[in-house]
Parts: sequence; C-alpha cells; structure tokens
Amino acid sequence: MRWRRRLEDLLVLLVLLLGSGVMVLPFLWMFLTALKPFPEIFELRFLPQAPTLENYRQVLWETGFPRWFLNSLLVASLTTLSVLFFDSLTGYVLARLRFPGRHLVFVLILSTLMVPTEMLVIPWYVLSAEKGWVNTYWGLLFPGLITAFGVFLMRQFFQTLPQDLFDAGRLDGLTEFGVFWRVGLPLVRPALAALGIFTFLGNWNAFLWPLIIVQTPEMRTLPVGIALFSGEAGTAWHLIMAASSLAVLPTLLVFFFFQRQIIEGVVLTGVKG
Repeated sequence: MRWRRRLEDLLVLLVLLLGSGVMVLPFLWMFLTALKPFPEIFELRFLPQAPTLENYRQVLWETGFPRWFLNSLLVASLTTLSVLFFDSLTGYVLARLRFPGRHLVFVLILSTLMVPTEMLVIPWYVLSAEKGWVNTYWGLLFPGLITAFGVFLMRQFFQTLPQDLFDAGRLDGLTEFGVFWRVGLPLVRPALAALGIFTFLGNWNAFLWPLIIVQTPEMRTLPVGIALFSGEAGTAWHLIMAASSLAVLPTLLVFFFFQRQIIEGVVLTGVKG
C-alpha cells in the first residue's frame, strides 16, 4: 500500500509538472523573444544567440509605453482603493445592520452580476458623453468604483464574525462608522487583501471599456496601447514581446507575493452567510 501511494503521488506530481510547463512555456517564450535582435525572430531557436536589451530601450523611449503604464497604474490603484472602501462599507451595512428590505437590496445587488459587461458599455458611454467624461480619467474610473462581487464577498465575511465584538465597540462609545472602521475592518483583512488583488488585476487587464472611452494616445491604458501598438508595429515581434513582457511583470509580481491571499479569496467566495 505504501509503494502504491508513493506511485500515485509521483504520477500526480508528474501531471502537475506537465501542466505547469504548458502554462509557463508561452511566458518563457515571450521573455526570451524580447531579448532577441530582429534577425533572430524568425529563426527556430528557443534561446537567443545574441541577447540584447535594445528592444526594451526602444519600447521605453520611442513609444508611449511609459504613459500607458502610468495610466493603467493610476486607474487600477484608484479603483482598487474605492472598491475596498465602498464594498467593505456596503458589506458591513448589509451584514450587521438591521433595516427593512436589506435582503432585497442584497439580492438586487447580486442580480447585477448576471448582466454582461458588453451590455453596460452603451449606457456608460451615453452617460460619459452627457457628463463630458469621454477621454478623461474619471470616464475610465467610474464603472469600477464599486462592484457587486466585492459587496457579496465582504458581506459574507462580515457575517462570519461574532456579534459580541461589534456590541463591545458600541458599548465603548464608538459610532457605527467607528465600529466598522476600528473593529470590523481589522478582522476582515484577508478578505480585503483578496478583493484588492482581484480588483487591481482586473482593472490592470481591462480592455473593452478603455478602448471605447479613450480617444487620444496619451489617455490609453496599457492593454489598449499594446494592442494598437502591435497593429502599428507589424512584424516587429521583438518590440511587441518586449512591451508585453513589461506589461505582464506587475501581474506576475502581485501573484508571486500574494498567491496565498488569491487562493484564500477563491475559498472565501463560497463562505455561507
């Protein structure tokens, strides 16, 4: 039985290694291609014969990549901060305060998850055009400032906390917002971390809405900028790969440092209220 169990563990390990190789190979190919000079791009070699950083220099100094990067960083960071505050506050209200219709409000919020984003871009754009938000940072930001998924996640997590902790805060003289800020938020840090990671990555990779609302090259976010740059660059795959590898680095770093919170966030979405 012991040898059989070891054989099963070995087979599972081999399957996981094979799957990991399939997932990692495209990224490795991208990074290695970014180090190749143009003549080597169309040669069937995995490793570059003459590695160079010239491709990265051209992308950083001869394209709008730095501006696209800063735009994406600004939009993703501000949206994440907004989602963490408003979603946690809404989740706390729905989980801990008793008022008529709170379950109906929660169901209505959840129902918005069934509406595809593609159906919302037209109302968003009409609103942006009426308010003068087209080609502005506010136009990029406002659709993601609060999310139904974040409200659901935070509500479910707040409901798992003991009520006595909140009652103790009220007895100590805290206002309701003080109870939320000083008692509730410190207890839901794992959920906040997971929600922050998901929100940042989602907005960093957002493509459809920035493509529609942005009209000038200076306002492009990174996914839109790279997509349009790849069309302009044509066969300059060494530059396209260099830009793509720089764009994917923040997401890889976020996953590397916060993979525990990402996995925990997936588990938290199934917590029963």
